[in-house]
Amino acid sequence: MKATKTAITTALALTLTGTALAEASTTLRVAHVWPGGSMIDRELFQAWADSVEAASQGRLEVEVYPSQTLARSEQTYDSTANGIADIGASAQGYTAGRFPLTQVVELPGVSASSRQGACILQSLYDEGHLDAEYADTRPLFLFTTGPGYLHTRERLIETPADLAGLRLRRPTPVVGDMLERLDAQAVGMPAPDVFTSMQRGVVDGLSFNWEGMKTFRLNELATHHTEVPLYDLSLFATMSQRSYEALPDDLQRVIDEHSGLEWSLRAAAVYDELIRQGREEAEAAGHDFLVIEDALDHPDWGPVLRETTTRYLEEIGGEAQAVYDIAMSLQETCEA
Repeated sequence: MKATKTAITTALALTLTGTALAEASTTLRVAHVWPGGSMIDRELFQAWADSVEAASQGRLEVEVYPSQTLARSEQTYDSTANGIADIGASAQGYTAGRFPLTQVVELPGVSASSRQGACILQSLYDEGHLDAEYADTRPLFLFTTGPGYLHTRERLIETPADLAGLRLRRPTPVVGDMLERLDAQAVGMPAPDVFTSMQRGVVDGLSFNWEGMKTFRLNELATHHTEVPLYDLSLFATMSQRSYEALPDDLQRVIDEHSGLEWSLRAAAVYDELIRQGREEAEAAGHDFLVIEDALDHPDWGPVLRETTTRYLEEIGGEAQAVYDIAMSLQETCEA
């Protein structure tokens, strides 16, 4: 009888130990598109992972898969919704037509920095204006790249007419439509693929923000820069609903505490620092610059940018105009 009691005690101890080990080994896999070792990888996603692990006292382990190693950029959102990745981060624009209200934030003139764009986008989500677009996942934080400009290999773009005949990588269909109206050939491709395409002469230039020019080494290839703000790309870090619901309540709270505006602005801070570094890198290399001041009111560029906004809002219809108006009103509370 004593031996049986000892066996039961031992089995119970092993069960409790096994439960503790199972909790300690709960692993979340984060898939993102930025290069491994890049500042975004280190200071945003690795930093988020380290903070989650510390806050959970080691009960959550976070594995970060950069450089599209777990999911291609255009598949990241669906891979997260389907549970292939527990958390995914990429650009909404890579999943064409999926986030039309979110991409209102990308329109010319909505934001002047990553900080402002992130604040506007996260606020729109927090206020419930974008709920339907993320119904199949649990967004952690939303942010933006900051304004995207024109960067070319051979010559400086001074007016919209200079774009005619050029093959340019476009970040989103909205920018692609703008470029094609100006008789350029818009080529769609994820950011990680642009360097090789430019190197091989597939494209003559691209529309990109300064962070991307540094992160993806594009300052090595494009030496002419026209700073006309064509767009501000929206980005997401979102979690599989299934993965979130599988966690106990206290670990769900850890995830909740690593979500929302605080982390949106932390992401923006990394972006804005990279934007500064990316431009300084091009300056130090002696590149050619043209800055278009007050672009929306500029005699050449203003009509193009305003038409882009009008066309997009009319095409989307429904709530698009109302969301755009709210986004513009948030500029006052979301400082650049």
